Amino acid sequence: MTQEYEITIGLETHIQLNTVTKAFCGCKADSWNDAPNTNICPICSGQPGSLPAVNKAMVEKGLMLCLAMNSNVNLTSYFDRKNYMYADLPSGYQVTQDNRPIGVGGYLDFTMDDGREVRVHIHNLHMEEDAGKTKNEGDIRLIDMNRCGVPLIEMVTMPDLHSADEAATYLMRLRQLLRWIGVSEANMERAHLRCDANVSIAPKGSKTLGKKCEIKNINSIEAVRTAISFEIQRQIREVEAGRKIEQWTIEWDNDAQVLRKMRSKETAADYRYFREPNLMPVVISPEFYEDVKRRMPEMPWARRARFMSDFGLPAYDASILTADRETSEFFEAACRTYAGDHKRVSNWMMNEVLRVVNEKGVPLSELAIRPEDLAEIIKLVDAKTVNTSTGKSLVDKVLETGKKPAEIVKELGLGLVSDEGAIKEVCRKIVDANPKEVASYRGGKETLIGWFVGQVMKEMRGKADPEMAKAILTELLKG
Repeated sequence: MTQEYEITIGLETHIQLNTVTKAFCGCKADSWNDAPNTNICPICSGQPGSLPAVNKAMVEKGLMLCLAMNSNVNLTSYFDRKNYMYADLPSGYQVTQDNRPIGVGGYLDFTMDDGREVRVHIHNLHMEEDAGKTKNEGDIRLIDMNRCGVPLIEMVTMPDLHSADEAATYLMRLRQLLRWIGVSEANMERAHLRCDANVSIAPKGSKTLGKKCEIKNINSIEAVRTAISFEIQRQIREVEAGRKIEQWTIEWDNDAQVLRKMRSKETAADYRYFREPNLMPVVISPEFYEDVKRRMPEMPWARRARFMSDFGLPAYDASILTADRETSEFFEAACRTYAGDHKRVSNWMMNEVLRVVNEKGVPLSELAIRPEDLAEIIKLVDAKTVNTSTGKSLVDKVLETGKKPAEIVKELGLGLVSDEGAIKEVCRKIVDANPKEVASYRGGKETLIGWFVGQVMKEMRGKADPEMAKAILTELLKG
């Protein structure tokens, strides 16, 4: 009988905060496009005698994330030194938070594709500075210090995840949340969001966890899913071959799709933590706390529930329209202007506006269409000023020109023709020109009515009232 195993996964995520300056100095925080080693100063490059100062924006964004994750906030927290000697850590230690971080506890709830509800508890959230970046070129190791001192929040989960799919879904929901509250761009390809995964296996029913191994350098959600799956299978092979799992740190090579052992895993004692002597305690005043709390946006899961309860949207629509904050706010603004059926706005939003967003691969804010434009287009269709097909084309025309929908309709003569005499004349022309199709229709193939309507629409360049055309054609084809 094949042994079954309990999979246990905990994630450590490093979240780069989108502050203007670094954690403890005035250097620019976002140096993605900068030449190597050009965005540094004596503080972030670890020069002796330089004195750091805490970036208030880092504390504010850290507090926002604590509130979003339902964490307990330490109104007084401390920075510590974490000592280790890596080539990309110029001072020989990292300024971080150890025994009194900004946030303790908390959780994130999410729903899996199969409908299961999962709650992941958070151990802590702590502020820290980033290290530099290493790059190997053959036998040469190159160091770029630009990233040194960039502000991070490290968030450590409890071992609440039990599959690679659960870990990947957690990261997707976390990425959505970070962008929603505006604390990070959360672009994994640019290392704004990095993930280490602690993975262990144990026989099903075991009351103790197995030895964990930590996977480093995972830089995409799909890579997280793949790397964890590989590590689970590796540990199962080790155990079933009669070998013990050693507590290793493992590197994921995404290009080669392989796991490589790096070193035995350090413990807290190896880092020799002690209080950072050059920084004062971080004290969050009650006034600052309440101000940040007041400015927190409605959370995505709360907005999704509201769209379903107040707007009557199906769960699918509500999920799509709350995938990001910008989309949800555009939709809600369009609903206010339209002042009609919310589901109708949802259909136009998902089928037309988000279609363009996906085609162009740009944020909604960069498109030349506004919520009031979408509402106006739907109203024009409702009023039969234009037909549905023309309404859909108006979305693209607004994007191309930046003009208002009604203005485009007037300029291009796109208005719907509802003159019964004009439509009847074209209908007679189509009927007279197609005796074979007329005979088929009268012989029982009544689905041909759609073809006849299409011919009328084509003749009138899409401007005929299709319902009126259908009614006239039906009468003419009776014979």
